[in-house]
Amino acid sequence: MGNDNLKQSTRAKGEILLEMRGVMIEGESDDVWHQIVKGVDITLRRGEVLGLIGESGAGKSTLGIAAMGFARPGCRFNGGSVTFDGIDLLAATDEERRKLRGSRISYVAQSAAASFNPAHRLIDQTIETATQHGIRDTSSAVADAKDLYGRLRLPNPTTIGSRYPHQVSGGQLQRVMTAMAMSCRPDLIIFDEPTTALDVTTQVEVLASIRAIVEEFNTAAIYITHDLAVVAQMAHRIMVLRHGKLVEEAPTREMLAEPKEAYTKSLWAVRKLAKEESTSPDLILKVDHIDAAYGNAVKILDDVSISVPRGRTVAVVGESGSGKSTLARVVTGLLPPSKGSVQFNGRDLPSALAQRDKESLRRIQMIYQSPDTALNPRHRVYDIIGRPLTFYHNLRGKALEARIIDLLKMIELDETYIDRLPGELSGGQKQRICIARALAAEPDLIICDEVTSALDQIVQEEILKLLLRLQAEFDISYLFITHDIATVRAIADEIVVMNQGKVVQQGLKTKVLSPPHPAYTELLLSSVPEMDPDWLTNLLQKRAAKTK
Repeated sequence: MGNDNLKQSTRAKGEILLEMRGVMIEGESDDVWHQIVKGVDITLRRGEVLGLIGESGAGKSTLGIAAMGFARPGCRFNGGSVTFDGIDLLAATDEERRKLRGSRISYVAQSAAASFNPAHRLIDQTIETATQHGIRDTSSAVADAKDLYGRLRLPNPTTIGSRYPHQVSGGQLQRVMTAMAMSCRPDLIIFDEPTTALDVTTQVEVLASIRAIVEEFNTAAIYITHDLAVVAQMAHRIMVLRHGKLVEEAPTREMLAEPKEAYTKSLWAVRKLAKEESTSPDLILKVDHIDAAYGNAVKILDDVSISVPRGRTVAVVGESGSGKSTLARVVTGLLPPSKGSVQFNGRDLPSALAQRDKESLRRIQMIYQSPDTALNPRHRVYDIIGRPLTFYHNLRGKALEARIIDLLKMIELDETYIDRLPGELSGGQKQRICIARALAAEPDLIICDEVTSALDQIVQEEILKLLLRLQAEFDISYLFITHDIATVRAIADEIVVMNQGKVVQQGLKTKVLSPPHPAYTELLLSSVPEMDPDWLTNLLQKRAAKTK
């Protein structure tokens, strides 16, 4: 750990570390170049956290990656400069930039699942950068990684590194990636939606850990997020981007108290959607006393019973590892339960996917959390939506194309999208395509697994309104897995609260969200970030006082 003390002593808080001047980046689509970032300036000092917010397609992630002197595939710099600690990154050689990345500049990506090699253990991937750059030998790197796992509140920090990526939850994987980025104690970290996959209780712990480590080592950070309440806890300054341009910039408290631009005010005003709850005695899905585990491992679901009324939405909430996604896997047949049954439309479903007939498969569809990993990057929209139409409804030729166009209109996209690849779509557009693919089967039940968590707040609201409209129009039932309480208020009729594989509370939305709450539900609700820069500090102080 001697390197840490040396690096810390040479870091004078407040010194300019990163200067980006007039940065312009363009991207190619259909052999035509168009501007993505349009002349943005950034000055970042050591120990400072800059928040970048804006809707999908604003250029936030492109600008964050540009801070490393890098343009993503299909993009290029066409103006401006990027200077890191006196080094002109755009003039530097590839080798010079490679030496900086990972050791002095780190990046925490939004999609942890797509960022890990599935064939290597977590600990080996965590220490790779530190050992390759000669910052630590293997034994000290392993010890430091375990220390970081503990700081980031990962379970069993001394042993979790021996697992493979698929053996931990999405939230746990995101924290391992944060530990990986911090392993070299870099001067600058770009956090690109690092808490997107985290439940609210875990998010509190991770935000507190990130903030503490950034402060301890005078690390500068660019924090990219669509969650305004989160950025309020992390950033000293906030920049609002739209269509690749700077809309507004101010210290965090000033920005929250009095945003000046109409667009910024619109961001502050979103997410007020609230569905009036209703229920029905007609059940489409009944999960009855289910136990489930992976292999011979510890039980993941323990005597779980839930029901979904026809044409209604049941939200399943709980922290990372509570069993929410495992429940979805049991319902879809991807994970046969060890005990209990799943009934659909009053009939027992075969427990394994391979045993279910085509009609059973058609009636239950799933929309996944990350459209980036759920869509084949080499398949065009025509193929993505067309495949279930051909498989379930035997559509081909002109009838197939006409139905694809109908589905595109249903999700509020036009026929010009039919030949696009996923890489040519924004995050919100990709998720709409995933919704259209599920709708193509004409299902009775759609399982939505964190389908809005990766989207900015404006697009989240659009997607939720779309799902509500489709439900009203086609009487679709939703099993909606989420960690976002605002989303629950917007879309749910009933709520199921899960903790450590068990159902701890369930009922109509107003009943579950109204006090008094069971202890675990209270913990979840108290962990929802608020638009107050002091919220995280105050919450941590309250919880610390309770443990004394």
